[in-house]
Amino acid sequence: MSTAAVEEVPAPGTRRSTAWVLPLVVLVLLGAVWAYVHSLHMDSIEARSLAPDVVLTALWEHVQLVVASTLLTIAIGVPLGVLLTRPRTKRAGAIVLAAANASQAVPSIGVLVVLAMIFGVGFWMAVVALVLYALLPVLRNTMVGIRQVDPALIDAGRGIGMSAAEVLRTIELPLAVPVMLAGIRVALILNVGVATLAAFTNAGGLGSVISSGIALDRMPVLIVGSALTMALALTVDWLAGLAERVLRPRGI
Repeated sequence: MSTAAVEEVPAPGTRRSTAWVLPLVVLVLLGAVWAYVHSLHMDSIEARSLAPDVVLTALWEHVQLVVASTLLTIAIGVPLGVLLTRPRTKRAGAIVLAAANASQAVPSIGVLVVLAMIFGVGFWMAVVALVLYALLPVLRNTMVGIRQVDPALIDAGRGIGMSAAEVLRTIELPLAVPVMLAGIRVALILNVGVATLAAFTNAGGLGSVISSGIALDRMPVLIVGSALTMALALTVDWLAGLAERVLRPRGI
């Protein structure tokens, strides 16, 4: 007799009860870094590199890079994903996905260097590179989310007189939202990590702190830059998880 594995359904409130874990981890991480830095006898180079205004400026630049690149990624990836699921453009979907796969397969530092050589350096060149790198999960999840909607529901909508636009707006997109949000969450985390490379194109960010620690052979500077990047990634993941629960349609 064959037995089927039964997936356990978490009790109501379980996810919410663990929502405090990531913020706690971030606070512990930041507290450990603070204690580590203040236990050191820093030389003048380390003191200048870890001055509060320097670190906070780098952190703010990093947040700006992540926000700008993620918003552009959503603005491009979601409409394009929707367009490529329409009957007239379905055949082009494979080509566009292949191009997006190729852009993510190329090392991110290579994209940054090529763009810097062609267009110069700066904030927006780094944003363009981040968009190219993070576009795939948003585009793919939008297409997958819409394609997995039950065709019977679409036929039912058409049967009661809905237009194609109304079916998309009231049936397909709401049911695809959870998958789409998962792709956006992945893009956010990717952008936090890859944005550290923006320092090599004079775009600032926490990568400048990390690269200073490497170039100056100062381990405390390297540790602080890396720890802040980790803390930012965990914070973004936590906020994205909260947004995902809020934006997810009820009953899905």
